[in-house]
Amino acid sequence: MSLKKSKSSRAEKVLSVAEQQQKINEVRKLIAPLSDDLPDFCSDASISRFLRARNWNSEKSSKMLKETLKWRLQYRPEMIRWEDVADEAKTGKIYRADYQDKFGRPVLVMRPGFQNTNSVKGQIQYLVYCMENAILNLPSDQEQMVWLIDFQDWTKASVSLKATRETAHVLQGYYPERLAVGILYNPSKIFEPFWKMVKPFLEQKTYKKVKFVYSDNPESQKVMLDLFDMDKLESAFGGRNQNGFDVLNFANRMKEDDKKMNALLSSGGSVLCPDQPVASAPRRSISSLSDARSEDSSEASSSSPKSGSNGKLEKEDVNGNLGCKSSDVDEPPLRIEDIQIKESI
Repeated sequence: MSLKKSKSSRAEKVLSVAEQQQKINEVRKLIAPLSDDLPDFCSDASISRFLRARNWNSEKSSKMLKETLKWRLQYRPEMIRWEDVADEAKTGKIYRADYQDKFGRPVLVMRPGFQNTNSVKGQIQYLVYCMENAILNLPSDQEQMVWLIDFQDWTKASVSLKATRETAHVLQGYYPERLAVGILYNPSKIFEPFWKMVKPFLEQKTYKKVKFVYSDNPESQKVMLDLFDMDKLESAFGGRNQNGFDVLNFANRMKEDDKKMNALLSSGGSVLCPDQPVASAPRRSISSLSDARSEDSSEASSSSPKSGSNGKLEKEDVNGNLGCKSSDVDEPPLRIEDIQIKESI
């Protein structure tokens, strides 16, 4: 992948409510008949996220949404369960905190320095599981989450080129406009020049969501005070909560949420907004779509986390599929020219 400056760095369009609805209707027509088969992901709110990610360009938004729908049918992220990712979760490298920010948004804690596996397939599967779990726990009046990225024990060796590529591909391509704020907590000095090089290639709306916070800088700590109840925030991030990550407690929470997801899928509720049923269009439940196939899906069935004779996610020729394999071999050092960051999150 080459580093390319974002072509969408121009000012974001400001549309009236009527103009926004017109764009939403245009996208819904462009993605038909998928809008009838998967109404969860073709609601006004969902389409609006894809439109905002593409600066209200209907054709680009519909292409992005189609690729996401195809990926979901093949990868089936809503079917990943705790037992599938328990080994990846042991160190607490990613976990949903047991508190929200002051706006009621879920908080995903990410600690890249705590990486414990070499399998890109497993790492991406766990990332997707955590994203789906955070969305499952969104309150009805919110659609975004907070990422709290802890740089404790982070070094250059913590960065996998392949995992970085796939992480960017999944988050940018399949979860647009899910990020409210991204906090980089105590990033090391070696990270700062890397960020300065990457920043010009991010969309303006994306890098404005990123906040640098340092424990020894009272001014930057105001970000934490504005976002979090300090009695609930973990002491590792300047809060007064002395309880750190406990894998057993986290496992129990995730297993309960797995039951919640199972019940939701069985009842035909909305995966994107679990507090509200989907009644806007005739639907098949997500779990009943396992036999549904696009013209390419039979070739890409191995991209499901529960399928494939060799246990690997094979790279597909179709744009939009998850293209990653397990890798236990040494990788070249991460270089700035190897990364492409061009979409909004």
